[in-house]
Amino acid sequence: MGLRTRFTDLVGIEHPIVQGGMMWVGRAELAAAVSNAGGLGILTALTQPTPDDLRREIDRCRALTDKPFGVNLTILPSVSPPPYAEYRKAIIDSGVTIVETAGHRPQEHVEDFKAHGVTVIHKCTAVRHALSAERMGVDAISIDGFECAGHPGEDDIPGLILIPAAADKLTIPMIASGGFGDGRGLAAALALGADGINMGTRFCATVEAPIHERVKQFIVDNDERGTNLIFRKFHNTGRVAKNSVSDQVVEISARDGAVFEDIRPLVSGAKGRTALETGDLDAGLVWAGQVQGLIHDIPTCAELVGRIVRDAESIIVSRLAGMVAEKVTA
Repeated sequence: MGLRTRFTDLVGIEHPIVQGGMMWVGRAELAAAVSNAGGLGILTALTQPTPDDLRREIDRCRALTDKPFGVNLTILPSVSPPPYAEYRKAIIDSGVTIVETAGHRPQEHVEDFKAHGVTVIHKCTAVRHALSAERMGVDAISIDGFECAGHPGEDDIPGLILIPAAADKLTIPMIASGGFGDGRGLAAALALGADGINMGTRFCATVEAPIHERVKQFIVDNDERGTNLIFRKFHNTGRVAKNSVSDQVVEISARDGAVFEDIRPLVSGAKGRTALETGDLDAGLVWAGQVQGLIHDIPTCAELVGRIVRDAESIIVSRLAGMVAEKVTA
C-alpha cells in the first residue's frame, strides 16, 4: 500500500521515516542501511574530524546505497567553532542533494545550499523558529518535541501540542521528531499534521548502528523514565540517558552558585564518544530520549522500518477506519 506524503515526494524516498543526524552515530553504515530500507539516512558532518574526512564518508555511503541520503550540519555557538563553511563546501562539492541544518543562525548556510540546488530540512524546537526558517527559504521542517534526545529547547512543549501547532502555521512539509519509535507514533504524527517522522534513539538500537552492543542493550533495558534533563540552569537544556555521569551532572548543577565549569569535565563530547564506542556506560553522557520506554529489541534497519510502516498502515486502514465505520452504522 505505502504511505505517500509531501515529504516522501520532496526527497524521493519510499517511506516517511528519517534517521536523525546523531553525533558519533550518523555514519555511512547506518545512513545507508536506513536509506536502503526506504527511509532517509543522514550522515552527521561534524562526526568527521575534517571536511576531507566528510568527503570520504559521503563516498563511503554512496558505495553502500544508491538511494537518497542526506547530511546533517549543526551550527552551534562556540569560542572556537569548527570550519562550518568548509564542511558546507564539502557537502556541496560532493553532490549531496539533501541537507538537514540545525542550531544557531543557519541563514548563511541555507542560502548557499539553496543556491546550489540542495533541498534543506531545518530542525527546530519551536513554532516561531520553524516559521523563521520557512521565511528563510528551507524546503521542510523537522520539529522536535520535549520528549526528544538532545536539545529540546527551553519551552518544554511536547509533540502532542507542538506538531499540530506547527502544522497549523507552516505551509512546507514537516516531519515530527521526539518520542517516535513504532507504527503507532508514525500514524499519530500523520494524524497530527506531520508528513513523516524523524527517529534518533530508536535507530541507535539497531544492528547497523555503529555503537557498542552494551549501549544498544542499555537503551532496550531502560524505560520512559530513564532520562535526565541537564544544562537547564544554563539555558541549554539537554535530554540524555540516566547514568552515573548524568546523575552527577544534575546533582552538581543543583548546587547554589554552580557554574558550567563545574560540570564541564563530565560532559565533553570525547567522553560521550568513549561510552558509545567501548560500551562503558559510566564513561560519559549517552544521549537518548524518552522513547526508550517503547524500544524492546535490536532489529536491522530494514526490519524496523518495514515493521513501523506495516503497523502504521494497519492502524490507519483497520483500527481507525473501523471506528469510523462502527459509528456510521450504529
